[in-house]
Amino acid sequence: MVGSRFPLGSSTAHDAERARGEKYDHAQDITEVVATDANLAPNAEKDSLHRNLQARHISMIALGGALGTGLIIGTGSILARAGPASILVAYSIVGTLVYLVMCALGEMAAYLPLASGFTGYATRFCDPALGFALGYTYWFKYIITTPNQLVASALVIQYWCPPERVNPGAWVAIFIVTIVVINSVGTVGVFGEVEFWMSSLKVCVIVGVMLVCLVIALGGAPDNDRRGFRYWHDPGAFKPYLDTGDAGNFYGFWSSLVTAVFAFLGTELVGVTVGEAQNPRKVIPRAIRLTFWRILVFYIISVLLLGMCVPYNSPALLFATKKTTTANAAASPFVVAIQLAKIKYLPSILNAGFLVFVLSAANSDLYIASRTLYGLASEHKAPSVFRYTNSRGIPLVALYSSSLFCLLAFMSVSKGSSTVFGYFVNLVSMFGLLTWISILVSHTFFVRARRAQGIPDSALPFKAPFGLWGSYISLFFCCLIGLTKNFNVFVGTFDYANFITGYLGIPLYLIMIAGYKIAMRSERVHASSADLHTGKDKIDREEQEFLAMKADQHGERKGRGLYKFVSWLF
Repeated sequence: MVGSRFPLGSSTAHDAERARGEKYDHAQDITEVVATDANLAPNAEKDSLHRNLQARHISMIALGGALGTGLIIGTGSILARAGPASILVAYSIVGTLVYLVMCALGEMAAYLPLASGFTGYATRFCDPALGFALGYTYWFKYIITTPNQLVASALVIQYWCPPERVNPGAWVAIFIVTIVVINSVGTVGVFGEVEFWMSSLKVCVIVGVMLVCLVIALGGAPDNDRRGFRYWHDPGAFKPYLDTGDAGNFYGFWSSLVTAVFAFLGTELVGVTVGEAQNPRKVIPRAIRLTFWRILVFYIISVLLLGMCVPYNSPALLFATKKTTTANAAASPFVVAIQLAKIKYLPSILNAGFLVFVLSAANSDLYIASRTLYGLASEHKAPSVFRYTNSRGIPLVALYSSSLFCLLAFMSVSKGSSTVFGYFVNLVSMFGLLTWISILVSHTFFVRARRAQGIPDSALPFKAPFGLWGSYISLFFCCLIGLTKNFNVFVGTFDYANFITGYLGIPLYLIMIAGYKIAMRSERVHASSADLHTGKDKIDREEQEFLAMKADQHGERKGRGLYKFVSWLF
């Protein structure tokens, strides 16, 4: 069995934790937090999640959370501001950083899957204060991201129905009710199934869009115009921003990193779903390994093809126009590409597919927000009422509390939807960067603790291929981007709105760390005493039982070609 190669739970590290007089009890936390397989425990306690998310659910939730408004709408703002080459370089750099973050997270999550997610790793391996700040930072991120997706839905619908005809608030209200119902009705498995098929549709749409863009670039559109890299020469590959010449080109590129960060946010949510995943030690490494190919195919190649089909000065780009309610201005630059190629009917079909993009992203974002708040309550960092789950394993109090912040989306009624979208991007991108920074810091402490306690690399189900150096490099660039991402507010007239939304996350993050350390008198976790074992023996047993069950099922289905193909596909 896979689990037999890991040491069983040790009391030594746990006793050392208790000796330091911490305000929490790891054994109690793990007993409460680590969820039980629904097949083995049908009468789950009212503070436990259920392991009803299958491998295909986890994989598609990870993909669906990342494929959202940042890619289909945010790229329009980058293209209009900085040009196609800036998009390609920015997505390549941030994609590399994301892959390093995911490898760091995967190493910890595969070794010790915790339902509290990466907040639990920060608490165990680094400092309880960091776990506290990370948990709330991540929760802030998703209670802002969810209404941001709803604002994006209003932007997408403007293609058919401008706000002069129907107030965007009407669409926002409909979508709020939809995602809350999906998250609260049925079981976790029902949510996973809905998200699986919505994400599958998203994959089909983006693959279709890439193929269409390739055909357009090669001259296969009705206008028979072979574009190639024409728009990289006229109007140009880079668009100067805030200055002229090389300096302006660099400013444009650097400003595009913010939207690139926003586009990749959500890839790390695999670390939150481990508490409801079946056989997480196999599922998580697989999802991490697929991240590289997802980044390459769905992000890098798609923005390359987009830059070949749409010039950055196209008046059809919503973000390229001065009026936020310009008629016929498409929110998505991919729709613009098809419009410029004069392909009939397809723009409306594609826009409808992008509406599914937005709803799927909002659906998974609300899910993550509720589970993050549940995790905080499980670690006694939030009121215990948020730990309550119903008989189907859904944390209803955490879900409904998080859904209240969806009402922020109604800001799009009084201000232009694209303006509100920009504010939310600023907020969310900073919270996302702080999350990545915290994950990387936790990983460095985890590696040190593992080495100090003599746990070899061979004991890991998954090891980050670039090790500590990968985390150090990614940590440096995440900090650099976070500190300089809104440099443009200092140029010319001071833009206080973008300054506040762009940097508000940093003082909140530092205040939460300092406040927790002062109030709870928490201490940094030392490598020799970090708890690497509590709850691990239970995970080992669950893994062995799950593998045995799957082996029996495989024996029954052996020889079915269709079953083998579907298993490989998902």
